[in-house]
Amino acid sequence: MKSRILDEAPMSAFEVKEELKKIKKQEKELNFRAGKTEDYLNQLVSLDAKTMTELKDKLEKLKIPRLKEQHIAKILDVLPKTEKDVKVLLQGYAITVTKENMAKIAKVVNDIVPD
Repeated sequence: MKSRILDEAPMSAFEVKEELKKIKKQEKELNFRAGKTEDYLNQLVSLDAKTMTELKDKLEKLKIPRLKEQHIAKILDVLPKTEKDVKVLLQGYAITVTKENMAKIAKVVNDIVPD
């Protein structure tokens, strides 16, 4: 049976971790590459599902112009705590976000994920 790509959508590390859990539940065991990915994500992702979902929802509700799903996924991965951190994170993309909106993003992250 040949595999087909049904959809392409950006995913945060947390979402990948959740998908691997579903696969592991169905298949009972992950293949080598998926197992290594799971080990890495277990070290990287420290927040629970409720917190990550709440953070994603609040970031989407900000309705920041030009901020797309891929940018939100990256914010969820990195969890920038300051306006400067948000700026550095978004410099890798061809996107301009106002200083006020960067501050809003940092505030949401700090409100949901305190140190």
